[in-house]
Amino acid sequence: MSFIECRNLTRVYHRGDNTITPLDGLDLDIQRGEFLALMGPSGSGKTTLLNLIAAIDKPTSGSLHVDGVDIAAMNRSQLARWRCENIGYIFQLYNLIPVLTAYENVELPLLLLPISRAERHKRVASALQLVGIAERHEHYPRQLSGGQEQRVAIARAIVANPRIIVADEPTGDLDKSSAHEILSLLRRLCEELHSTMIMVTHDPHAAEYATRTLHLEKGRLVESAAAAVAQS
Repeated sequence: MSFIECRNLTRVYHRGDNTITPLDGLDLDIQRGEFLALMGPSGSGKTTLLNLIAAIDKPTSGSLHVDGVDIAAMNRSQLARWRCENIGYIFQLYNLIPVLTAYENVELPLLLLPISRAERHKRVASALQLVGIAERHEHYPRQLSGGQEQRVAIARAIVANPRIIVADEPTGDLDKSSAHEILSLLRRLCEELHSTMIMVTHDPHAAEYATRTLHLEKGRLVESAAAAVAQS
């Protein structure tokens, strides 16, 4: 069995008299430690798939197994706990809390875990060091550049040692140079932490940093290609 296994995965939304099906009978296998890029036009189902894998949403039908566990069958309470223990989420617009320092933003996910203050400090310091932003730990988001904010967001995503990191357009708000730095960092973290990385992007250059690229259209996989690893 693959690390992540989707079978006949379907998500349907009802808006008034309209029925919207962003995912329609999708089958997908993702291996442990893989860096996967998901591409496709707006409305193709990329973010919907990301949110299902991240246990933020539940499928209408089909199965979704992660390491043999059917997360589609979990209730809300079980999903919240599983998500906390297994998922790190990186957003396009960082989603940092403006009144908290970089350190405090990274610490947030750990407050949900039964660990000591000393252990929290150790993990936060390690995550900030790993993404190269440790010297800015007392700065607030408004005092950071976009690339630095995203590094803090990445540190927050990895601080609880998640098995899966999902990233929704992580470089969509960055300039070319900052985007290269962030994508190189994500690729390195995937290799060093042995996490499975799933990234949604519209940018084919961003997808080149992944080890595999999948294309979605109207909720279905339409093309699969191995991505060339970008040169540093």
